[in-house]
Amino acid sequence: MEIDNGVVAMVDILSEDFDPTAVVAEPLPPVITGDSNGDLIGKVAEDPKGRKREIVLGRNVHTTCLEVTEPDANDEFTGDKDAYMASVLARYRKTLIERTKHHLGYPYNLDFDYGALSQLQHFSINNLGDPFIESNYGVHSRQFEVGVLDWFARLWEIEKNEYWGYITNCGTEGNLHGILVGREVLPDGILYASRDTHYSIFKAARMYRMECVKVDTLMSGEIDCADFRAKLLANKDKPAIINVNIGTTVKGAVDDLDLVIKTLEECGFNHDRFYIHCDGALFGLMMPFVKLAPKVSFKKPIGSVSVSGHKFVGCPMPCGVQITRLEHINALSNNVEYLASRDATIMGSRNGHAPIFLWYTLNRKGYKGFQKEVQKCLRNAHYLKDRLRDAGISAMLNELSSTVVFERPQDEEFVRRWQLACQGNIAHVVVMPSVNIDKLDDFLNELVEKRSTWYKDEKVQPPCIAADVGTQNCLCGKHK
Repeated sequence: MEIDNGVVAMVDILSEDFDPTAVVAEPLPPVITGDSNGDLIGKVAEDPKGRKREIVLGRNVHTTCLEVTEPDANDEFTGDKDAYMASVLARYRKTLIERTKHHLGYPYNLDFDYGALSQLQHFSINNLGDPFIESNYGVHSRQFEVGVLDWFARLWEIEKNEYWGYITNCGTEGNLHGILVGREVLPDGILYASRDTHYSIFKAARMYRMECVKVDTLMSGEIDCADFRAKLLANKDKPAIINVNIGTTVKGAVDDLDLVIKTLEECGFNHDRFYIHCDGALFGLMMPFVKLAPKVSFKKPIGSVSVSGHKFVGCPMPCGVQITRLEHINALSNNVEYLASRDATIMGSRNGHAPIFLWYTLNRKGYKGFQKEVQKCLRNAHYLKDRLRDAGISAMLNELSSTVVFERPQDEEFVRRWQLACQGNIAHVVVMPSVNIDKLDDFLNELVEKRSTWYKDEKVQPPCIAADVGTQNCLCGKHK
């Protein structure tokens, strides 16, 4: 719509080249070789040609965004704006379908059907305040939320009258809450976290102004308890707040919870002088269904556990579950008269739809359904690892993991196409319930084909990733 001297002039909403059936391709971030003009916010590694891979602010995002425009004066009669928006949404839906077909690098289960819940999308459902205290706000889903929390409490072996928890807006919020509870219980405690820990734990340390000690990791990505012991003894005069990873972000490594507890005890830390938060974002829901896996249980001296609801469970919006001991929550909570409830959560308003989605899928699948999906994921992860190695590609898979680590593809377009998560010279695929053998075969066949062109010149060789995965898993020219 254009305005000239107060007169509204009509302009075409749909451009001549607008195709409502097209798949929108996102622009590929360029490899920066020169000055970043102040846009640089981080560095990643070097690409195979020796150029720096840098993370930069998107310079052209505004040119590809979908502009919000004012409706035309007679739009309710012409319907042009509605037709335009319908076309945009149709094209976006097609893009989502296409991008979902090539989704491998991030731990989201995209295999779900919540059509039965569409009848509830007309309601503004908000779970304000404490899930266990009635609020003045009546349009809530706390009855679903507490039902979901009880299910996880049984999974992690804590009685209903001994736990407190809530459904968060994401996995990071669960970590922020778990570390905050630890800080409130042990105000002068030092936070210990392995170097492979998710960035949200270090974010918590910055937000809460906590002293944070990074602990070395083994080649697998698991916490190195020998280094943990040394750093505990160097700070023996202060309590310890520990983040234990039930699946690290990049390598999918599971910290040995029992060894962490044993190390604390052997260093002279009584149970009232340490607090353990278990970050189980992805594998926290998988480990209970893996034989011989270390058990995450409140029968052990842990303080809290968090998982993501949009990862292994499969929820269409980010959410998570955070559970801690009821005895700890009083150190954090305050009564709020405005809500007629208690403030013990990180966020105020919380998505009331998320508990319903979680309740629905937990009821449909149950423990046996999740057990089948875990077995499928682990089986398919081994298939991918074996196929990669058979093709001469360096690859590693931790024993209790569905995260397959391999050499970073040379072509960033290939990385973007398959939405691979990369760090330095390695990339990974997280095998989720929605990742089947056919999708893995498509990925492998394309990777092998592309790789034959990337490395056809002997001057360019696949990267050595022995420092990341160990010499036994590296198939570069030196370690083959």
